[in-house]
Amino acid sequence: MVIRDASGTTSIAFRPLATADLPLLHRWLNTPHVAAWWGEAGCSLEQVEEKYAPRTDGREPTRCYLILRDEEEIGFIQTYLIRDYPEYSAAIQVEDPAAGVDLFIGKPAYVHRGLGAVILRGFLRAVVFAQPGVESCVIGPAISNRTAISNRTAIRAYEKAGFEHLKTVQVPDEAEPEYLMRVTPAQALAGG
Repeated sequence: MVIRDASGTTSIAFRPLATADLPLLHRWLNTPHVAAWWGEAGCSLEQVEEKYAPRTDGREPTRCYLILRDEEEIGFIQTYLIRDYPEYSAAIQVEDPAAGVDLFIGKPAYVHRGLGAVILRGFLRAVVFAQPGVESCVIGPAISNRTAISNRTAIRAYEKAGFEHLKTVQVPDEAEPEYLMRVTPAQALAGG
């Protein structure tokens, strides 16, 4: 599925992450603007392969994609069913069936260009809510995203995509609480 931005000049598409993409993912995860929020700064290619290769071949339930802008690889997005991760499910306590989503723009030239909401809306429609029975989707940015001037744009993008603040939760093994946001299919469809 190809999504167009409001001007109709930019196309956004999603391609399943492949094993051959892991060096690119490794490079992005070590880029300062991604490493600051994604928590994998200094990771080796071997660590990226160990974590993400099982997702590329279906051994783990998280489905990963590259974000393409006009056919150029610019970022990463993933989705999963909350129930597939019992510890996380217990920590956030959202009704089932819910999905989760995480993303980042990897190419610095495309950061803060207004693509976040377009990407999220398109992904919600084409992938997340295309799964039978998924009634909501959550995203959990670190609470410091609310106050970090350079990253408040992430939460604004999530809001533009239809997400609303649900609650703040502390997830075990995470340094700070998540500012948990939720969107339903109706909210996602209502967005631009």
